[in-house]
Amino acid sequence: MELKEKKCKPCEGGTLPLKSQDIKNYLKKLDTKWEVIDNTQIRQTYKFKNFREALDFANKVGEIAEEEQHHPDLHVYYGKVTIDLATHAIGGLSENDFIVASKIEDI
Repeated sequence: MELKEKKCKPCEGGTLPLKSQDIKNYLKKLDTKWEVIDNTQIRQTYKFKNFREALDFANKVGEIAEEEQHHPDLHVYYGKVTIDLATHAIGGLSENDFIVASKIEDI
């Protein structure tokens, strides 16, 4: 099953974060190159013509986040949006982060 077809599972901690090799394997399942930060989060920056387009995109990301109940950190600037995904409850990355990343790529 593809990542974008999966649903996020609630994570309240007690689960170990993904290891480096697992992160690499999940990255291969994404359509675009996401930056890995300290093996604890993934980051992507999207560019737009203006603030309105960036804000519209950020709102669509917010809809996905609410639907999945897995919320990235969004940084909205004039003409760009930076997305940081991590599973804060476990202090690292989980499959949920890659599910949300995959759905964001479809916007």
